[in-house]
Amino acid sequence: MRSNRLRQLLNEDKPSLAMHISSPSPDLAEIIGKTGTVDYIEVLAEYWPYDLYDFDNFARATELNGISSMIKVDIENKAFVAQRAIGSGIQNILFSDTRTVEDAKACISAVRADTPQSGGRFGAADRRFSSYGLEGGTDEYVKVLDDCVIALMIEKREAVENLEDILSLGGIDMVTFGANDYSLSLGKPRAFEKGDPEVKEAIEYTYKTALKMGVHPRVAIGSPEAAIPWMEMGVKHFAMGTDWHILYQFAKDNCGELRKMLEK
Repeated sequence: MRSNRLRQLLNEDKPSLAMHISSPSPDLAEIIGKTGTVDYIEVLAEYWPYDLYDFDNFARATELNGISSMIKVDIENKAFVAQRAIGSGIQNILFSDTRTVEDAKACISAVRADTPQSGGRFGAADRRFSSYGLEGGTDEYVKVLDDCVIALMIEKREAVENLEDILSLGGIDMVTFGANDYSLSLGKPRAFEKGDPEVKEAIEYTYKTALKMGVHPRVAIGSPEAAIPWMEMGVKHFAMGTDWHILYQFAKDNCGELRKMLEK
């Protein structure tokens, strides 16, 4: 069974870099992988349509270039989607909308093996990642599930309030902050865009607390320069770029400029 590059980097305390894509397109995964610049690709499945065949093909494409993969899942059907994604070969899970310790426990349980040692609810599934059952239920199978990186979006007021208790569970590997959702949970839509001090304080508190408690913070940034203050804080893990934002900005800047030239 395949090793997990992101898990290896965390274990070795080395930095990691991810890129977001909107849907599990194997073509996008393959072309990004060919750059040799990212360690894993995150599919934003919380926002875009997909089917279960997409997961298999996306995972195959990441394997072609020796990179890892992550999927961001909805809160309502998190266990089903997380387990089917892992079964397809997607190696790491980002759970959205966690609020409480019980929410976080459910995330951990969905991913870890159904053994007394791991304490999870993932049984012996005859899916792609286990060679369609040829390696299902083996010691290596359990290790693959234990190596799956469990990341949480900290994006609700309750999650920030419960942060230390959530991170004390011992099964959370990584956290990333969702400023847009957090702004909504405060009753201040898009306050993060205005530099709201309450949002800024929550972001800093989340990442500093994670570092203090031995959980890896991952920061989403829009440019290499934006990483500098976080690196000075001690952050080593970043996600940069999303396909639809890149397309929008390219069209807005370049097509917009050409449109002005044509209309002179």
